[in-house]
Amino acid sequence: MPHNRDGMTNAAIRFDPLEPARALLRRHWGHPDFRGLQADIVAAVLKGRDVLAVLPTGGGKSVCYQIPAVLRAGIGLVISPLIALMTDQVEAMRQQGIRAARLDSGLSADARAAVWREVAAGELDLLYVSPEGLAAPGMLERLKGVTLSVIAIDEAHCVSQWGHDFRPDYRELGKLGALFPSVPRIAVTATADARTRDDIRSSLHLDDALVFVDSFARPNLRLSAERKESASRARTDARVVELVEARRGLSGVVYCGSREGCERLAGLLNAKGLTALAYHAGFEGAERDRRLAQFLAADAMVMVATIAFGMGVDKPDVRFVIHADPPGSLEAYWQEIGRAGRDGEPADGITLFGPSDISWALRRLDGKTMPEQVKAAHLVKVRRLFAMLDGGTCRPEAVRRYFGEAEVERCGVCDNCLAKPEMIDATEAAQKALAAVQRLGERFGRGRVIDHLTARTKDVRPDESSLSTWGIGRDLAPAAWRDVIDHLLFEGLLSEDYNDGKPLLALGDRDAVRAVYRGEARVAVRRALAAYDSTTRSGDPRRRGAGASIELPDSARSRFEALRAWRKARAAEQGVPPYVIFHDRTLAEIAASAPRSHQALAAISGIGQAKLDRYGDDVLAVVRA
Repeated sequence: MPHNRDGMTNAAIRFDPLEPARALLRRHWGHPDFRGLQADIVAAVLKGRDVLAVLPTGGGKSVCYQIPAVLRAGIGLVISPLIALMTDQVEAMRQQGIRAARLDSGLSADARAAVWREVAAGELDLLYVSPEGLAAPGMLERLKGVTLSVIAIDEAHCVSQWGHDFRPDYRELGKLGALFPSVPRIAVTATADARTRDDIRSSLHLDDALVFVDSFARPNLRLSAERKESASRARTDARVVELVEARRGLSGVVYCGSREGCERLAGLLNAKGLTALAYHAGFEGAERDRRLAQFLAADAMVMVATIAFGMGVDKPDVRFVIHADPPGSLEAYWQEIGRAGRDGEPADGITLFGPSDISWALRRLDGKTMPEQVKAAHLVKVRRLFAMLDGGTCRPEAVRRYFGEAEVERCGVCDNCLAKPEMIDATEAAQKALAAVQRLGERFGRGRVIDHLTARTKDVRPDESSLSTWGIGRDLAPAAWRDVIDHLLFEGLLSEDYNDGKPLLALGDRDAVRAVYRGEARVAVRRALAAYDSTTRSGDPRRRGAGASIELPDSARSRFEALRAWRKARAAEQGVPPYVIFHDRTLAEIAASAPRSHQALAAISGIGQAKLDRYGDDVLAVVRA
């Protein structure tokens, strides 16, 4: 046998210990090779090592335990949290020629008995069970008589009280290591920050596990966020319908915060000739399964769902995910947004958000029973999500840094990268608002605080009018102060005590507030703060252009339609939604005022310097035509 200069045979050099796994991957999955960290994870499990793997949605987590389960002697046991998820994966395995079955509450007694016969005969490669099913009387005893190849814990973030989807039943899975000491265990998830990863390892007794954390980059996702113009449900619904109509003929998911909202939005979409289904926990299990099957089989359908939908559902051609109501954390956001574009092709993730949403998220969190330390951590998660949505940094960059990635570059395709917002320094206004809340003893809501800042409080008492903060905000419109206070709430510099439906403002993180007072931390907002208008009753400037629904003279209307046609063409060139370039209300104001110079164009709300440089000449050419 020929040797090389180090004394190794050429055959030894060519030997690849993962070749059987690669051959299996090619034969049953149809992939030429592993990607990302898959090869390292599969190799570790094949060697019998315990593993914690954090891979992004669509990153191929299931392959990391399915292939070792087939190659190692015995049956792979997979603990999965949802029947729909188990059903989907079992069917996918069977389609690929892998022998798989599930045990769950949806099976009849005869069907369960048939599965156990397959287990006893060694006719299965993978057996899927739920955590609740594993805790059923006699289940673990029966499994002790079975040779297990691998124990996989899917959606492992559910074990952690620090995670966004904590399930107490998952805590019981820590005993599996002692019950099956010679069986390698692999815990997999798509979303877990450092604290959650530590909790997973501790709770599951994976102290010696190898930890693999892949990049959270999803370069095919085009992320954007829009601040809701008001708390009006009708206006939010109308915007969602508009966004979906722009993607007619594509599959997508719209997330709503309530069952009623799902039903209402699905109805509105169907009325527009789109195919939409509602999905929420109010439906019986069989009906949910039927609707899920319809969605998975359809080429173009919109699922309007609560968070009851989506965990682990592998529909590769979802082209958009829209949050009509935002989730409660960056983990939930990334997991839900990540259900778009699992095939690697371009997909959109759009989130609508507003002050009422963060108030709802905080009320919901306040109503949960959990240790105060855990509740405080979840409060920070809510704040971090809304600060990202309202901020001006690259959105994927912000998320990836949140998950602990250090060397992260801008994505180049999110709304903040394509048209970087001109963040306005609002530090002085923030200092005034914080001081006013503090001087007023943290006893009033935002409207009363704004009246104090603008010296509009009716029947003001001498002890209030003598405060140093009385009237110090007379230069800004009440709408501007609402913007400032909203942002301070997003950042956690202010908080709201709900006070039986009449929320009171209070100072938030005291150290952060002191840093703002001292000028050590700056506060920036996304749009210029409107000046006080003494000619209006409210003090807010008159709205000169409010979008396509505004009444415009014929000459302005034709300009407006021409501007919309130009915007649509530019959006198509860039592969972005038209609103990323300019909102309708900005186009309406351009059409109404017919600016003739860059200086006049710059005076219109919604046109910062970057957009003026990029689009100014084109817009003026359309106006002059």
